[in-house]
Amino acid sequence: MQGIRYALKLAAGAVLTVGLSVSVPASAASAAASTGKAKKTVVAKSADKGKKPVVAKSGAGKTAAAVRTAQKSTSKKSVIAAARGSKKGALQAKASSARASKLAKAVRPERLARTSGLKNQPIRLASGKAKPDARAEMLAASVVRVPVEPRVSAGERLGLRDSHDALDLNSSVALVVDQDTSEVLFSKNDTAVLPIASLTKLMTGLVIADAHLSLDEQITITEDDAQVYRNSRLAVGTTLSRGELMHLALMSSENRAANALGRTYPGGSEQFVRLMNAKARELGMRDTRYVEPTGLSSQNQSSARDLATLVSVAYERPILRSLSTSPSHQLELGRRTLQYNNSNRLIRNPEWEIGLQKTGYISEAGRCLVMQAKVAGRKLIMVFLDSAGKLSRAQDAERVRRWVEAQSIQQYFVRPQG
Repeated sequence: MQGIRYALKLAAGAVLTVGLSVSVPASAASAAASTGKAKKTVVAKSADKGKKPVVAKSGAGKTAAAVRTAQKSTSKKSVIAAARGSKKGALQAKASSARASKLAKAVRPERLARTSGLKNQPIRLASGKAKPDARAEMLAASVVRVPVEPRVSAGERLGLRDSHDALDLNSSVALVVDQDTSEVLFSKNDTAVLPIASLTKLMTGLVIADAHLSLDEQITITEDDAQVYRNSRLAVGTTLSRGELMHLALMSSENRAANALGRTYPGGSEQFVRLMNAKARELGMRDTRYVEPTGLSSQNQSSARDLATLVSVAYERPILRSLSTSPSHQLELGRRTLQYNNSNRLIRNPEWEIGLQKTGYISEAGRCLVMQAKVAGRKLIMVFLDSAGKLSRAQDAERVRRWVEAQSIQQYFVRPQG
């Protein structure tokens, strides 16, 4: 009986041992399942945030540390990737720039725009000019262009350029007079009153010469002179003698120099212009009027007959003869040396013997020229106004000279013998 009881105890202990052994693995499995669920939760959250999945360690503190470590790792990898991308982009940009430069040299602007990827930028041609895009072209096409009529001279408006003459001159007005006998050898519209441009400076020089002012007095170019004429090499602040300013005004038709001569005259510019008109009346120049000393104003007007009188009187002043016929002049201004040449190309022609001259041009006056020259042994005064073309006035003077020479030869052969 005791043996049976002992056997039953042994069996019960075995059953208890087996139960305990079964329950421990079950608890372990349950814990493992719970841990797996936690792992899956962390993975899901990491996937939602677009980050690399991180397996959580056991415990809340360990899990947070793991997340931070993962974030730092991800950030570092992102920076590395960005740096690699930036380096790759720079290499691509360098290659694109090289291709664009090669295409520019080949003058292929359409491919240049396509290669460089600048779709909205204007194409730069090899010349450096920008080719407008489609929008700019559409805008330009919508603009109404109004043609601007070319500026015509006063002589052209009066129809003087349609008049013909025996010498077929380019000038609308011409006059050739023997200085010693006052005989008119040739004339064409010689009474027409027209703008005279820089022929005005001949009267400016005459008034200065007759005033007997010191030619050594120093005169400074001011802003008032610059306002009169912008395209001048005489900068504001330049100081020259009155004689040098007269030289530049008569030889090279320097406008700032002429304006400074009138501005610094005793009494000022207004007094100077009054004296210019008074001198014209004194000489019997009834068709002549001056409003300023340079000739830039088209209101400075005269006729060929009046200008022939002015040339004859101005020729009597040695300083005007010398300064107006000087071939060139150099100005030493500090470190700069300015070279000025005579505006009359005939001065440098050895076939001409010119005693006094002055050229002029504004659009309202056309090309103008007055001269005293010796031709075939005769002192002649020539006046040419409103000539079209830069070389036309000199060509007219050449035609007159050849015509006078031919007339002299003909008279020599028909001279009575006895």
